[in-house]
Amino acid sequence: MAETMTEIMNPGTASKEPGFPHAPQDWSTSAAETAAQGDGISLSDDHWETLKALQAYFDRKEQPNVRELHDALDEAFHERGGIKYLYEIFPGGPVAQGCRFAGLKPPAGAVDPSFGSVQ
Repeated sequence: MAETMTEIMNPGTASKEPGFPHAPQDWSTSAAETAAQGDGISLSDDHWETLKALQAYFDRKEQPNVRELHDALDEAFHERGGIKYLYEIFPGGPVAQGCRFAGLKPPAGAVDPSFGSVQ
């Protein structure tokens, strides 16, 4: 049975990945794994949790703000070291690289080499 307006309006479209309710329609875990492998990263449970958090944040915000997103990730992973920890598992930046793996367009400023990314 259709659960979302998209499913009602577009029956027969591809369903979202299980466990990723906020994922973009054309995103898949295999696409994330391929992107991560291209960057030399093996996705761990913390990576997947970050991707889910990013997708949920983008689902709630029409125009995400890089600073608010940065702060939200820092708070969500505070017990593990916050944003510093996320930079360890996402060397290209948790916002820029994380958004790419999550199938999301990074907010303005996230891929600026002087802010939001360490590559």
